[in-house]
Amino acid sequence: MYRLALRLCRSSQEAEDLTHDVFLRYWQQGRYDPARGPVLAYLLLLTRSMAINRLNQRANRWQLVQRWSEHLFPSAVPTPHDRAESEDLADRVRGALAAIPANQRQVLEMAYYEGLSQSAIGALLELPLGTVKTRARQGLIRLRALLHDSPAQP
Repeated sequence: MYRLALRLCRSSQEAEDLTHDVFLRYWQQGRYDPARGPVLAYLLLLTRSMAINRLNQRANRWQLVQRWSEHLFPSAVPTPHDRAESEDLADRVRGALAAIPANQRQVLEMAYYEGLSQSAIGALLELPLGTVKTRARQGLIRLRALLHDSPAQP
């Protein structure tokens, strides 16, 4: 099992940790069924599954770090043209938000600017969840139409 873990993890320390975790899971869960095959096959399968899970978790963590580093440490300082484009887009979005009904705007602002879930919005506004969902959907449809029809940037 250690050799398999070492082949999959490519690190002796991780392979040791994985082998330990495999035996720990085997001991704690007690899922092995002798009628289905030898214990070695079960442990090797468990080792392989847990190694793949670890590798996927490591890849997901790396992607998350990359995304956050891009947001925290932008690679380049925005040019005046980039800032002007961002300001123009922000003005267009503000104008489109002002053009939709207040009840739809309120739901969208609570969802996107305050980060609230639809059920939390329903609880705060004392509205049924279906009403909140309908207002959000109708507001997004209207925003899309308004932003799509607005003049494009030069």
